[in-house]
Amino acid sequence: MDNKTLYIKNMVCDRCIKVVKEELMKLDHVVTTIKLGEVILSKEPDTMQLIEIKKTLKANGFEFLDDKKSKIIEKIKNLIIELIYYKEQTSPHINYSEYLSNKIGLDYSYISSLFSSVENKTIEKYIISQKIERVKELILYGELSVKEIADKLNYSSLQALSSQFKKETGLTPTEFRNIKENERKSLDKI
Repeated sequence: MDNKTLYIKNMVCDRCIKVVKEELMKLDHVVTTIKLGEVILSKEPDTMQLIEIKKTLKANGFEFLDDKKSKIIEKIKNLIIELIYYKEQTSPHINYSEYLSNKIGLDYSYISSLFSSVENKTIEKYIISQKIERVKELILYGELSVKEIADKLNYSSLQALSSQFKKETGLTPTEFRNIKENERKSLDKI
């Protein structure tokens, strides 16, 4: 990590990436790389530029992260969101703890403990919350059957998805599909 790398909270989708990139360009910064939660600039911003970046990010619903623990937490969240929302199909037996540990470069027990202490929920609960929101989204699109959704999100079976969905929402996926006023949470609120 260098000082040209910015870590940003609440970047949870491609639209977020677009907004952050456009806003940084308006401030005359050259973005060399951008992905969920992370931007690399061609040149390190000075103190005044950093203040302006923080103000601009905040005005757009983002938060600049400058402490190590916050950066790790945000990276964990973004890796999970990437897997659940943006990977077409991950390995059916993905080991999240191994995946996160490898991507972040830290021992999983440390990552897990840090996440739980800051977020007041386990990484496993966060993964479940994200998967359930993704299931809701896919149900509302109406393009896939619940069985196809279970396969897409690597549930071991339709029953496993239905059971977890009912436990988390109080409804079966079919009941959820039939309710006219379904509510989904925005990803940064999960």
